[in-house]
Amino acid sequence: MSSENADAVNGRDEPVWDVVVVGAGPAGASAAYAAAVTGRRVLLLEKAELPRYKTCGGGIIGPSRDALPPGFELPLKDRVHAVTFSMNGRLARTRRSRRMLFGLINRPEFDAALVQHAEKAGAVLRTGVTVSRVEQHGPAVPDRRTVAVVLADGETVLARAVVGADGSAGRIGAHVGVKTDQVDLGLEAEIPVPATVAEDWAGRVLIDWGPMPGSYGWVFPKGDVLTVGVISARGEGAATKRYLEDFIARLGLAGFEPAVSSGHLTRCRSDDSPLSRGRVLVCGDAAGLLEPWTREGISFALRSGRLAGEWAVRVAEANDAVDARRQALNYAFAVKAGLGVEMGVGRRMLSVFERRPGILHAAITGFRPAWKAFSDITRGATTLAGIVRSHGLARRALEAMDRTRPAAPAAQDQSVEGSVGSGRLGRRERRGRDGRRARHVLITARAVNGVWSGRVHPDRPPTAGPP
Repeated sequence: MSSENADAVNGRDEPVWDVVVVGAGPAGASAAYAAAVTGRRVLLLEKAELPRYKTCGGGIIGPSRDALPPGFELPLKDRVHAVTFSMNGRLARTRRSRRMLFGLINRPEFDAALVQHAEKAGAVLRTGVTVSRVEQHGPAVPDRRTVAVVLADGETVLARAVVGADGSAGRIGAHVGVKTDQVDLGLEAEIPVPATVAEDWAGRVLIDWGPMPGSYGWVFPKGDVLTVGVISARGEGAATKRYLEDFIARLGLAGFEPAVSSGHLTRCRSDDSPLSRGRVLVCGDAAGLLEPWTREGISFALRSGRLAGEWAVRVAEANDAVDARRQALNYAFAVKAGLGVEMGVGRRMLSVFERRPGILHAAITGFRPAWKAFSDITRGATTLAGIVRSHGLARRALEAMDRTRPAAPAAQDQSVEGSVGSGRLGRRERRGRDGRRARHVLITARAVNGVWSGRVHPDRPPTAGPP
């Protein structure tokens, strides 16, 4: 930034930026764009050189698309029109849509394009910069309206407001005091494949409900590369690695050498986790903002980043601590009112999925309204929270499943019939005015892939039933 655009603070020569954003991923780039487009002086700091690889499936659902800056062109590698669902390799069924469900991107290209958009709006980018700490008091801070961002080489950057978007294990989240109550391990392989294999996957993804409670795997095609990954709760590293190896082998991809193999921890915030401290806000992974069930994070990063950038401008304009605190609380309210509600429903869905994956698999593969809900969510027509709020059957079913607890919660229920037709859930739905729909779910669940016996055993193939 040129000296004529800098503020002098107490006779010091250091420029004071309106907003400094730490981390140039989707959350940071969105925050930088949102602040810069208002004409404020914005500095975007990134420790890596761009573009850089990130462990991520790269799915761009409707909420992500809708949160992109105006005029942004998605660097799509594929457009998804079909989804194959399976349960640990069994009971596979493909659902198709005439309209695109969601798009697939490579994170290096996507992130770099977002940063370029922020730069066009006026943000200044510095790469290869590591933040050591943030100070809001002490000798490095010239006044109470200023935050000092101290870099690893000792340089101090001054700002009126700071946005932390430096990941789930970043310095800014630690400064704010972010607390998490769910940590998961994701493992991923980028596998180059021949054209014949790529053609088989074009326009179609695979989602596999995994062998450990709450786990699942995915295959996302991106031209001549398949992104294959799995995710499960942290603490089961060996089992998660085995799941990925078995998953790749089952797909017939074990003979292809991955170009990249990587792992990453995802962290979901607890309900009482702070989103700010003084003039410092956090967003995206740094705030623990992602969908707990699917662990989808790009849309949460883009949306929270945009909010953080907008409210950081107001924090920067605050003349005292009281006003700065008010603006920071407004940011927290905006996040909790939207993304927080979605996370709450996601936690409930994860709890159900951990205990009864069969019921979700049966519903989404055999019950048309469930598939429509999935399609609407991925396209951005609604959200999971919106469906639960506006559809009585979905709300009552989730409430019933919330109350249902199997005798052995540690054991993942692989039973389709047991999940759908037995216990309190089946009886309550049959008693309700939507009983006929519930019976339809049961019949559909029994008929998925011809498994009329209704029970799926992990160690032997399903029993074929009558035509």
